[in-house]
Amino acid sequence: MMRHLPAIIFLLPLALAICMPLLGMRKQAWCRPLAIIAMAVMALVAFVNLVGVVQTGGIHYEFGGWAAPVGIEWVNDGLASVMIMALSVMALVCVIFISSVLFPNLGTRVVHFYTLVLLLVAGLVGIVFAGDLFNLFVFLEVSALCGYALVGLAGGKALVAGFRYLILGTFGASLYLLGVGYFYAETGTLNMADLALRIPDLVSSKAVAVGILFMFIGLGIKMALVPLHGWLPDAYTYAPDRVTPMLASLVTKAALLGWVRILFWVLGAKAVIFQIPVLFLVGFLGAVAALIGAFLALSQEDIKRMFAYGGLSHIGLILVGISMGNHTGFSGGLFYLLTDAVMQGGLFFWAGALIHLYGIRTIHDLSRLREAPGWLSGVLVVLAMSMIGIPPTGGFFGKWYIVLGAIEARNYLAIVAVLIATLLTLAYFVKLFERIFRDRVAGQVETVRDIPLAVRICLGTASASAVILGLLSDQVIGFLLRTAIPPGL
Repeated sequence: MMRHLPAIIFLLPLALAICMPLLGMRKQAWCRPLAIIAMAVMALVAFVNLVGVVQTGGIHYEFGGWAAPVGIEWVNDGLASVMIMALSVMALVCVIFISSVLFPNLGTRVVHFYTLVLLLVAGLVGIVFAGDLFNLFVFLEVSALCGYALVGLAGGKALVAGFRYLILGTFGASLYLLGVGYFYAETGTLNMADLALRIPDLVSSKAVAVGILFMFIGLGIKMALVPLHGWLPDAYTYAPDRVTPMLASLVTKAALLGWVRILFWVLGAKAVIFQIPVLFLVGFLGAVAALIGAFLALSQEDIKRMFAYGGLSHIGLILVGISMGNHTGFSGGLFYLLTDAVMQGGLFFWAGALIHLYGIRTIHDLSRLREAPGWLSGVLVVLAMSMIGIPPTGGFFGKWYIVLGAIEARNYLAIVAVLIATLLTLAYFVKLFERIFRDRVAGQVETVRDIPLAVRICLGTASASAVILGLLSDQVIGFLLRTAIPPGL
C-alpha cells in the first residue's frame, strides 16, 4: 500500500475534478464540501506518506509496469514527501478560504471553478513527484492552464492580467520544452535518474549548455524570477481575492522545486559547483531578485501588489540559499521555501479578508481599520515577524541557515544581499503598521461584518504555522539534511 501512496495523493484531486461536472449538474452545493473533503483526505495520505518515507526510505514509483527509463517514473524521496505534505496542507487551507461565505456567490460558474482548483492541485502534485523532464513539462502546463483561467475569473483588469500571464507562461513553457528537446537529442533519454548517469560525460556539449539555458529561462518565468517576473504583480493584484493565496503559496514554489530537481538531481551537484557556472548565475539572480523585489514592495500603495513584490524577493532568497553549494545553504533554502509558502498564503488571506470585510485595498485605507478586532492586526504582526526574520518564527531560522551557508561558502555578497533585503522588508511592513496603529481614524468603518469561521481558521493556521515552523526548525532542518540533500553535495 505504501508504494501506491503517490498515485493516491495525485488521484484524489484529479478524480474529483473529472467527476465534478457530473456531480455539479446534479447539485452545485456538493462542490464545496467535496473539495474540502478531498483536500483533507489528501493531507492525511500525504502525512502517512511522509511517515513512510522517514521509516523506510524513498521509492521510485513506476506506472503500468514499465520500468524506467522507458516507462513513466515518479520519485517519492525525502524532498518530495515533505514538499507534498506542505502542498497538501496549504491546499486544504486555501480551499477552506476559497469556500468561505466571505466571497460573492459564483453562480453557474461554481462547478467550473472547483474543477479548475482541483486540477491545479493535481498538476502541482505531479510537478513534485515527476521523475522525467517531459512529465514535469506536462504537469507544469496543467497547473498553468488552470492558473490562467482562475486569474481571469474576476473579469475586467483580471482578464488582461490573465492574458499576460498566459502569453508569458506559454513562452516560458515553450523555452523549457525546447531545452528538453536539446537534452533528448544529446542523451536519448528524458528520465532524470538516467540523465544523471549520462550528463557527466557531456558537460562540455553545446547542446546540453543550450538546453540548460532554455530550461532555466523557461522555469525562471514560471517561478517569476526577476527580471522574468512581468506577469506576477498584475496577476496577484487583480486575480479574485479567493484565488490569490493559492497562486502565491503554491504555484511559483512548485516551479522553483522543479528547477532544483533539474539542477541537482539531473545535472548533478559536482557539475553545477565545479564544471558548469550555473550556481553562480542562480545566486547572482537570486540576490538581485531579493533586493529588487523588496525595494519595489516598499514603493507600493496597493496591499496585494506590495505582498506580490515581497514574494518575488523571497523567491530570490530561496535561490540564494540553494546556490551556496553546501548542505547548510541548501537545507536553509528548502526550509525557507516551506516557510514562504505559509507566509505568502497568510498575507493574501489577510488582504482578502480586509478587502471584503472593510473595503480596504491600499495602505492609505488602513487608517480606517479602527473597528476591526485586534487579533486581525495580530495575525499581520506574526506574519510580518516571519517575513522580516524575527525569532522565533520560521522566517528567522530560514534566513539564519541561508546566512550560515553563505558564511561557509565565503560568499559575503550574499550575506549583504540577505541583510539589505531584510531591512527593506522591515521598511515596507513599518509602512503598514504606521497606518494601522498610528493613523487610525474613528468612525470611518460604517459597517463591521463578522469574520467567518473559515477565514478565522485560515488566518490562525497560517500565523500559527509560521511560529511552529520556527519552533520545530531543528527537527525540520534535520529531516531535510538526512533525506533531501542531493547526491554529491
